[in-house]
Amino acid sequence: MVPRIFAPACVLVFLLLWCPREVIAPAGSEPWLCQPAPRCGDKIYNPLEQCCYDDAIVSLSQTRQCGPHCRFWPCFELCCPESFGLTNHFVVKLKVQGVNSQCDSSPISRECESRSFP
Repeated sequence: MVPRIFAPACVLVFLLLWCPREVIAPAGSEPWLCQPAPRCGDKIYNPLEQCCYDDAIVSLSQTRQCGPHCRFWPCFELCCPESFGLTNHFVVKLKVQGVNSQCDSSPISRECESRSFP
């Protein structure tokens, strides 16, 4: 005679052998535990929705002023002053992914309208 626990144990072993070996994560979850979380100062942010600009976390869709008459996306662009004096001239340049982008080495995206002041 077979003990009564034998049948449930066989079913359990069968299910364990045939179950997928992959861990199925919930939809929208990201592998945060395997990588260091991006930080802005001492705060953690989600790089799919935000970026770090001037030690502040900003949304990817936010814009900022570049000179008196121009707007730029700080998560993707740099606002670069080209000249000062009577005529203020600003240029918006693209940030290069994975590099600490700087005005002197980044490609120009567009020029901002300049106005001269008497």
